[in-house]
Amino acid sequence: MGRKLFVGNLPFSASETELEELFGRAGKVESVTIMRDMATGRARGFGFVEMATDEDAARAATELNQAQLGGRALTVNEARPKPERSGGFGGPGGGRGRNGGGGGGRGGNRRREPRW
Repeated sequence: MGRKLFVGNLPFSASETELEELFGRAGKVESVTIMRDMATGRARGFGFVEMATDEDAARAATELNQAQLGGRALTVNEARPKPERSGGFGGPGGGRGRNGGGGGGRGGNRRREPRW
């Protein structure tokens, strides 16, 4: 098992300090990150905790999966790498990116200005 854990079903009021204290019962905590909405700063209900050793991570996953925090049962398991997204610029699947949609209709090959 890796040292980085996914923590799901977090209450939106949970803080990094609360998670560090909770996971500190299972071993040494290296880092805590609660994922937040970029526009609002509101917690998204999940985060990641990195433990100091694989053994600490395994103990935390076993002991804290389904543990209660703020009235919610946490989901704790090994974090998986973020899957590569297909369809971006030059990535697998081609994709045309922003405003690269096909033409059609009147106007022929009229070039559209980007909207950003």
